[in-house]
Amino acid sequence: MDFDKLDKDLSTIVELRIRLSSITYADPDYDEIEEELHDLEDTLNEQYGDELESKLEEIYATLASDNDVLLPSAYLANKYIPMQPDARGVVTYDVQGPEGVPVESEQFDGQDVRIALVPNPARFVMVINGRPLKDLWRSR
Repeated sequence: MDFDKLDKDLSTIVELRIRLSSITYADPDYDEIEEELHDLEDTLNEQYGDELESKLEEIYATLASDNDVLLPSAYLANKYIPMQPDARGVVTYDVQGPEGVPVESEQFDGQDVRIALVPNPARFVMVINGRPLKDLWRSR
């Protein structure tokens, strides 16, 4: 898997999600941005779906979860928090709140556990009770 391309593709999706969340349905660009976003998410699933789903199956097995693995785009958060760019100008992102796909596991009984897909580096993050606590998989 080309992790540089994955990060670039995920970053594009995240930036569009951030942009979309900052405008209203009444904005003349809303529909166009939303359509572009859906096309990019479909492409993400087509290009990286098998490999990312394989990683998710390993994660779910480790967490002893009976939940079904979904398409990678389902794990994209609705809201991302951009961090300061690094020395190369690359922006990494964080998530806060109830973002990602809920996961049931007896290991975390009674807690809101979710998995979110975050770029730079591409990773699946465990979000417990609205706080990102652990990277479950990292591309690098």
